[in-house]
Amino acid sequence: MIKISPITKRRIESFLKIKRAWISLIILASVYFISLFSEFIANDKPIVIRYEGRYYFFAAFKFYSDIEFGGKYKTEAQYKEIAKTDRFTQNPKNFMIFPPIPYSPYSSNLEDLEGFPPTPPDLKHILGTDDRGRDVFTRLLYGFRVSMTFSIILLILEIAIGVFIGALQGYLGGVFDITSQRLIEILSSLPFLYIVILLGAVLGKGLATLIIVMGIFNWIGLSYYIRAEFLKLKQLQYVEAARAIGMNPLAILFSEMLPNALTPIVTFAPFSLIGGVSALSSLDYLGFGLPAPTPSWGELIKQGTEYLSCYWLSVYPFVALFMTLLLTAFVGEGTREAIDPKSYSKIE
Repeated sequence: MIKISPITKRRIESFLKIKRAWISLIILASVYFISLFSEFIANDKPIVIRYEGRYYFFAAFKFYSDIEFGGKYKTEAQYKEIAKTDRFTQNPKNFMIFPPIPYSPYSSNLEDLEGFPPTPPDLKHILGTDDRGRDVFTRLLYGFRVSMTFSIILLILEIAIGVFIGALQGYLGGVFDITSQRLIEILSSLPFLYIVILLGAVLGKGLATLIIVMGIFNWIGLSYYIRAEFLKLKQLQYVEAARAIGMNPLAILFSEMLPNALTPIVTFAPFSLIGGVSALSSLDYLGFGLPAPTPSWGELIKQGTEYLSCYWLSVYPFVALFMTLLLTAFVGEGTREAIDPKSYSKIE
């Protein structure tokens, strides 16, 4: 059974008292969890297929060729077209079960459109289509998953690198601290956008490239605060006592001091998520982010600037981005207030 310290318990209770914070956390976590199963919500590949007595499952994750459904080619089956063919419909026991929204974020839906894309919202495409006939709602859903996953991975890297380097600086001090600070200052002065363009040209655009580039820079801000915490903590008596009994320095760092230096990490985590989502959307808008046809909010907003009369291309992605950042900010605000030491102090 996990034991929760009284201080942690009070912080959780304080967080739960801030309704907008915990409600925002529930909404964000729920939507992100749902987005992890986007293939079962919005996709043009069926979840279940029955053809001539055989069952096929999860076509979004497994390759089925056209030959398996009575076709002539070894290429991937075009399920919507197959469902309309005589060889499929002549047997009443054959069927395909598609997701609730039968559109992929990558495929054009020109045969379903009434006019040329981008088309406005209608009963088939509730948020309209983009300039290539792709469903906007589907791309928003997948884009949310991409943005949040990118930000979460970036946050993990930021915490791992920033805590490790900041802790070493604060604990060791001296020449190591001064030298590290000068190197960090040099690194922080490098032009981020130019490095993104350069590495994108060398390594190619992709999620991994962006994570590497942003991971090089994002930990710097957190390391400053962790360094300051460890500079303060190493002067306390319990740290001196641990040294006196011969405890391993790494054990002192990560088992004794780190639990008491979590305030900056917990406080900055939600705002780091905001920075990750904003940065990815900005880079996609500028054309230096994820490669096409990856679903992206920034790319949709860019389309909106090119088709000013098509409001759905800019309004819906902007609202989604705004609400995500707003809810995350509420979570960060509630977290900051919950761990604020002033809220537990009083003047007597």
